[in-house]
Amino acid sequence: MKSFFSISVFFLIISAMIFLQGCTPIVVGAAGTGVVVAHDRRTTGTIIEDQAIELKANTAFYEDKEIDESSHVNVTSYNMVVLITGETPSEETRQRIGNMVSEIPKVTHVYNELTVAAPSSLVSRSSDSLITSKVKTKLLTLKNFDGTRVKVVTEKGIVYLMGLLTHEESDRATDAARRVGGVQRVVKLFQYID
Repeated sequence: MKSFFSISVFFLIISAMIFLQGCTPIVVGAAGTGVVVAHDRRTTGTIIEDQAIELKANTAFYEDKEIDESSHVNVTSYNMVVLITGETPSEETRQRIGNMVSEIPKVTHVYNELTVAAPSSLVSRSSDSLITSKVKTKLLTLKNFDGTRVKVVTEKGIVYLMGLLTHEESDRATDAARRVGGVQRVVKLFQYID
């Protein structure tokens, strides 16, 4: 049973990488032994670790009935830095969720941006998804800029930008995101490579 779970987790991670990375080209090796992501500055191991961190966090939240039934939590890991967004009913639960994520192996930093509120509506989440799509599209149309290197997360109109960028790339991405309709605020969570 344990090996079945390990194989299932591996395929979930690979599937998530393919379907959640948007336009990032992915090449899978002949025997499935190597995964090379063409434009991502993270190593292949780090990409897989980020997916594993998200999976472990979501599994922990699902298994905790209080969190599962009362909170709306999104976990995004990029280069082992984790962003938590969504809503939870109390400050105590907010802190507990942050602590759960920080205890996951390999997590280097946690940005706990959960708000104490009732879970957001489907309409609000749909609006956030639309804003995320518009920001991603805007980043992909910038000249001399690889928009696939920026992870975009939107919660209640606030756009969080993650990635491994130079300061100049960071400024360009932030400026582009601010110009998208519906964006309330842009929060830079970049890690700088220069």
